[in-house]
Amino acid sequence: MSQSPPNGRPTPDPAELARLYADIAQKSGQLVTQFLERRASGAPLPFKDELGIARAFFEAWSKTLADPFRLAEAQIKLWQDYMTLWQNSMLKLMGQEAKPVAEPPTGDRRFRHEDWEQNFLYDYIKQSYLIASKHLHQTLANAQGLDDRTAKKVDFYTRQYIDALSPSNFLLTNPEALRETVASGGQNLVKGLNNLLEDLTRGNGGELRVKMTDTEAFRLGENIAVTAGKVVFQNDLFQLIQYEPLTEKVYARPLLIIPPWINKYYILDLREKNSFIRWAVGQGHTVFVVSWVNPDERLAHKSFDDYLVEGALAALDAVERATGEPGANVIGYCLGGTLLACTLGYLAAKKEKRIHSATFFVSMIDFAQPGELEVFIDEEQLAALEERMTRRGYLEGSEMATTFNMLRANDLIWSFVVNNYLLGKDPFPFDLLYWNSDSTRMPAAMHGFYLRNMYLKNRLRQPGGITLAGVPIDVRQVSVPAYFVSTIDDHIAPWKSTYAGAMLLTGPVRFVVGGSGHIAGIINPPAANKYCYWTNGALPDSPDEWLKSATQHPGSWWTDWVEWVARRSGEKVPARVPGKGKLKVIEDAPGTYARMRADKA
Repeated sequence: MSQSPPNGRPTPDPAELARLYADIAQKSGQLVTQFLERRASGAPLPFKDELGIARAFFEAWSKTLADPFRLAEAQIKLWQDYMTLWQNSMLKLMGQEAKPVAEPPTGDRRFRHEDWEQNFLYDYIKQSYLIASKHLHQTLANAQGLDDRTAKKVDFYTRQYIDALSPSNFLLTNPEALRETVASGGQNLVKGLNNLLEDLTRGNGGELRVKMTDTEAFRLGENIAVTAGKVVFQNDLFQLIQYEPLTEKVYARPLLIIPPWINKYYILDLREKNSFIRWAVGQGHTVFVVSWVNPDERLAHKSFDDYLVEGALAALDAVERATGEPGANVIGYCLGGTLLACTLGYLAAKKEKRIHSATFFVSMIDFAQPGELEVFIDEEQLAALEERMTRRGYLEGSEMATTFNMLRANDLIWSFVVNNYLLGKDPFPFDLLYWNSDSTRMPAAMHGFYLRNMYLKNRLRQPGGITLAGVPIDVRQVSVPAYFVSTIDDHIAPWKSTYAGAMLLTGPVRFVVGGSGHIAGIINPPAANKYCYWTNGALPDSPDEWLKSATQHPGSWWTDWVEWVARRSGEKVPARVPGKGKLKVIEDAPGTYARMRADKA
């Protein structure tokens, strides 16, 4: 621990410093070795512009410079704001009140420390940054003549650039970090360097994997993903978990949940008080959940067809064997919902009624407006991605994680840079961030098909646009009752896009919009009494018209859904115990597949 000399300033403990320096030296040597090994193996350096960012910005600046009048006008507005800031700062320096020229948006947590508001210098730095950010963003956004895809790419990466240059991300312009440096005698910087080297080491010398939470604080099946259940079936792609009943009677029709294979299923079972799985079991449903494998190069050949046949259809077969019921209600979450739509199209073509109701959690079927992920999807980027996946046999889980983190860079990247490296602190144990960091790989064949046919070419919305397992898929032939729930602030599956997908189905559809975003809006138990949701008995052509005439309700949409699905679940029967049917228990939930971590391979 630190020693306090007569002047009151802490003196670092020599033994602790020696240990930290030894760790730093060791990790630095490991990084150099890893880097050289990557080069010797022919692995590419992470500096190639596969995303086409440079070309997009070159085009944007060319268009901007081609309109000198508009550029001059923007420069004048910029200097006017700076002059106003200077005048107001002088007033504040003299002890007078002055209205801020620029303020952080609501919810921006970068400038929470009191010095950003009360200290003259840091308030000036903050406002100067916000002014420059606003004008840079507006100048590039006003570039004339850019195609829509290029304009979105420029907008997205401009925000990434602006976020990266926030004064809160640098030691000398972050008052909290400076105070910590003085208070600890600089030990925060030594610890921060050690944290940085640890994160670089986890990235195998070629990637910075910022640690978001204390990964040692959680154990699956012990303090996360704890709802009691048994694995009753498995194949190469998934394990099927059947959960133990919490009621004496259950609905006759079982409930199957198909989560995305981009993440682990236990987002639906983080802890007892917010577990959707446990809540559904408590409502009298026999719940089954697909727990996807974390694939490696041995499953490189697995295709989207396989995820349909060996995934969704195999799960339906297993549920029927376990319960004796000839059909099920099925929930698809995000990408799992896209697979559910494909499964429904397949069964419709086969004239098989095995799914009695379909629920779509934030799921897209029509990818015409796919949200901010669109900036990562074009022919050039897909070709480069397919080359990497072919070389390895899969898409590395960290690549997908980084992509999603960039959508909320200030919260999911830069806040941890400040906490871990500038303040020298360990990240706080947080179950949601543990799940977020528990990324999964994706087989090369499957993921390439998905990105090309869904995101790039939007073929699922076209009758017969894709063929799976030899069957042309036409979602317009799906007449199964469907419940769509989307969220108002979702940037991954925008609710207006999911609305367009819901309009493709021909059966009865209930469309609901919840508050918040892609995760928080779905994991919103009634007991939390948070957010709100909107319902509308009609489905007008325009999503804006739908929202305009919708009814707003307080709290969670879960209560609305449970009433809807109960009407499609049959009579009550004695509760089913896992292993008592034709499928025997393999192991306890959450199972082996859920415990496979991509960063421990």
